[in-house]
Amino acid sequence: MQGRATFVSPFHRPRCLAAAAPGGKAKLTHPGKAILAGGIAGGIEICITFPTEYVKTQLQLDEKANPPKYRGIGDCVKQTVQGHGIRGLYRGLSSLLYGSIPKSAVRFGVFEFLSNHAKDESGRLDSTRGLLCGLGAGVMEAIVVVCPMETIKVKFIHDQSSANPKYKGFVHGVREIIRAQGLSGTYQGLTATVLKQGSNQAIRFYVMTSLRNWYKGDDPNKAINPVITGLFGAIAGAASVFGNTPLDVIKTRMQGLEAHKYKSTLDCAVKILRHEGLKAFYKGTVPRLGRVCLDVAIVFIIYEEVVKVLNTVWKTE
Repeated sequence: MQGRATFVSPFHRPRCLAAAAPGGKAKLTHPGKAILAGGIAGGIEICITFPTEYVKTQLQLDEKANPPKYRGIGDCVKQTVQGHGIRGLYRGLSSLLYGSIPKSAVRFGVFEFLSNHAKDESGRLDSTRGLLCGLGAGVMEAIVVVCPMETIKVKFIHDQSSANPKYKGFVHGVREIIRAQGLSGTYQGLTATVLKQGSNQAIRFYVMTSLRNWYKGDDPNKAINPVITGLFGAIAGAASVFGNTPLDVIKTRMQGLEAHKYKSTLDCAVKILRHEGLKAFYKGTVPRLGRVCLDVAIVFIIYEEVVKVLNTVWKTE
């Protein structure tokens, strides 16, 4: 019947297009490979970059009203090493490591699942769909992994800065948090975390997709050197830092030991603005910029290389 309109989802593609890539069509990455490669990449990356994450979190928790304990990045590192040794810079690593592996696994698994359905006939993913797939991946990782693990990490780091630390280790800390606050105690700041992770991955995958499409031109199967992948990842990471650091600050405050001071995500934002000014929303930007650029570069390099290896031993087409 003519004249009848049919709605087609931007993610819908005929099933035949999800088959093996013929000729010049780009090959699709099986979500199972993405989950495994993402988990491996996430574990290696966090072991390398955790000290900068520790310093960033400490500076964000160092509210003006305390008054400030640290005079800057160098002073934070100095005081931590003097008080707790080099190992002090790795306090809370276990909780973040336990979260980083499944976080990256969920992120890349969901992204590849969505992008496989969003690519065009040649296997090309445009920037807008890359943003939407990244948004979906970010929201999913926030709910399933990031919020509970980040809450635990922030409480661990904040606990160490107190006069009498009460958490003796990961298992003991989690048990104490759940005993005192219930399971909901590990889901503090969920709204802020979803907003932060969703926007984070939307920005990163949008930039990565745009740069990859620019580099490959009309050849979707053109190989990208790991160094180029790392450079693109660093650019994507920097873009996400400047785009959502305020949300990261709010999320950190909502997950700290003094989260009870805030009634909601909005209340937290209002109180920070009222009592500390606009600059407070960009606390920890420099250490976060360094960590995230390195983080994203490392993750994308390792992810792409692991997928290449998996393609030789795990046939899915």
